[in-house]
Amino acid sequence: MPAKRKNPAKRRFAPERVGSTAELAALQRAMWTLISRPLTPANRMPRRWRDGRPTAELAAQIAKPNDRLTSFERLEIYSRMYWFRVLDSLYEDCPGLRAALGQPRFMKLIEAYLVKYPSRSFTLRDLPSRLARFIREEPQWTRPHTALCHDLARFEWARIEVFDSAALPVFTVDDLLDADPSRLQLNLQPYLQLLQLDYPVDEFILAVKQRDELSRGEASNTSIAHAAKKTGSRKVTRPRPERTQVAVHRIDGTIYFKRLDPAAYRILRAIQTGKTLEQALNAGIPPARHAREDWAAKIQAWFRTWMELGWFCQR
Repeated sequence: MPAKRKNPAKRRFAPERVGSTAELAALQRAMWTLISRPLTPANRMPRRWRDGRPTAELAAQIAKPNDRLTSFERLEIYSRMYWFRVLDSLYEDCPGLRAALGQPRFMKLIEAYLVKYPSRSFTLRDLPSRLARFIREEPQWTRPHTALCHDLARFEWARIEVFDSAALPVFTVDDLLDADPSRLQLNLQPYLQLLQLDYPVDEFILAVKQRDELSRGEASNTSIAHAAKKTGSRKVTRPRPERTQVAVHRIDGTIYFKRLDPAAYRILRAIQTGKTLEQALNAGIPPARHAREDWAAKIQAWFRTWMELGWFCQR
């Protein structure tokens, strides 16, 4: 007679014992799978697993009870710690998205995001790195403001990249001496982020920041509850569509946004992709729109500003 198949529901969730690194890894995966499942609306670990088994039964395969807590309760502490920490981190990193969606919809968005793209890094810094992609993949969480939210996610991730990416020695005027524009290749600082957006989210983010600073100021002079009630309803108007080019950069550890002329953006992007100076200028300047003298003055002013801001670096 053919052997009876084991009931999948009875299959162990975690290894019965740990005697090798492979079994240790299996135990770690089981614990992670359990604690990373979304909490209930009451912020508790779900009582039932996906297949209907009691979660307590699975928890007992991972952790032993003690004289105060059951196995389920011990793992629930880790589950709540994980979710509260990652949600709090995204809450702090995405003030623009919060303002555009409102807090209830924003919380649903980031919970769905973390289910599909859970943390895979030792640092919370990387947590929002795939949020823009998720918004494009699953627009139901942000409709009818998906395009705006996509731009906001890109912009807020760019700010994180700018904050702690590398800075190389600055390229100086002396480095230009005797340079041939047809062969000269400039390099942009690794931290510099160039964004082409469908919405002026830089202005929106600044308006949100000013509102939040005002909220904190009012909270320091009155009761927190009263200030929250007064400022919580003060909404920042969502921006209308407008093609916008922005450079996100830093000076002395502080992040700044700078609007770019479309031609200036094209020149910088061409430089960023490895084009020579001559090729970058050709890519940026539209044909026959202005006299060549007008463009020469503009380009000189742009490059002077970019040099002063330290955007060009040595190889």
